[in-house]
Formats: sequence, structure tokens, C-alpha cells
Amino acid sequence: MNYRVRTFDHLKGLRDFSDQLMKNHSTLYQGYVRNTNQLATLLLNMVKLGKTGTMEYAELKRRFGWEFNGMRLHELYFENLTKRQVPLKKQSPLYENLRRDFGQFGTWERGFMGVGGMRGIGWVVLSCDLVTGRLFNVWMDEHDAGFLVGSMPLLVMDVFEHAYVQDYGLNRAAYVQGFMKAINWPVVEQRFNATADNPGQVSAISMRRAS
Repeated sequence: MNYRVRTFDHLKGLRDFSDQLMKNHSTLYQGYVRNTNQLATLLLNMVKLGKTGTMEYAELKRRFGWEFNGMRLHELYFENLTKRQVPLKKQSPLYENLRRDFGQFGTWERGFMGVGGMRGIGWVVLSCDLVTGRLFNVWMDEHDAGFLVGSMPLLVMDVFEHAYVQDYGLNRAAYVQGFMKAINWPVVEQRFNATADNPGQVSAISMRRAS
């Protein structure tokens, strides 16, 4: 089974992002899909040939997580952008949980943007711990480093230079502000709602095992 490149036509005409920027970003994403497929095939063939003990296999295996996560993170990023933003409803479960875990929605927002302004390249992810349902703003240095095990990504922001330099130069703060105005909250809510039943189920399983 090969992964297919997804198209994100809704990104054309994005308010604070040029079409050329998004086109270049999409081309980069296509490379992650291609590399993921190539590595998956190559690694399987090496296993069949008994080459798992080689340095080549070890390095390619380590590389696979970087390429795969690069593919997935870009898909999540593109999905949670829109040119017609609808504010997050205050009555929504996601809004209530953001208030619960951060005190106020504005506090979460400042925290998320603050992580986006940190020095370095990587990703900013609003994630949900599937065991407790707690929400965190997470910094990922690379595609495969820094994510919280057992959590679900809800909102993803790319802060590698390719995501903004063409339009914003080195003004990453302006890019972060533009991103916040383009969040597709219904998509983020759908991701959160998909986790709604998991905290109780996982906790119940853990409690039964502990007893």
C-alpha cells in the first residue's frame, strides 16, 4: 500500500499567505509522501534479504519516522487552515476544555503563539492526552522529536522557515498572527470530538489492570 499525495485546494486565496508560498509548501509535502513510500518499500526488502543488522538498515529505519511524521504533520497543518475563519464557539466542548486547562481561552492563545515565537525550527501542536483528556501546547524540534506519547494532535502550526520566509521574511511573529487568523476551528473541533470517548475508556482499562 502506497500513501497518496493529498490536494488542498482550499488553500488557494488564503488571506495572509500567497498562493506561491502554499504551492511551494505543497511541493515540499509531496516529497515527504514520496520518501515515505520509498523507505517503506526499501526497508521491507532489506528485512526479506536479512539485512537488518546493517548500518544502512539502522539509519534508514531511523529516517523513516522523520519522513512519515513530516507527511502527517503537513497534512494536519494544511487541513487546519481556512480562508473563511469561523470563531471557536464558547459553548463547544473544546472551548470549555481550553478554559479548564489554561484558565482562559486568551491564556491558551497567548501560550500557543508564545511557543510559535520560540527560537528554532519545528512545529507547535495543541495536543490532547488521551488518558486524561488534558490539553497541552507542545514544541517539536523536528518531525519525530518532542511529541507527547499517547496524545492526539488537534491544531498544528509549521514554524520551519519554508512555511513563512517567502511572504514574511524573518518576521515570524507576523506569520504566527496570520496563522491564528486562518485556523479552521471546525476541523480542530472534529479532531477533539474524536477523542471525546477515549479518556474514560483508557482510564477505565488502566484502573482495571491496576486492580
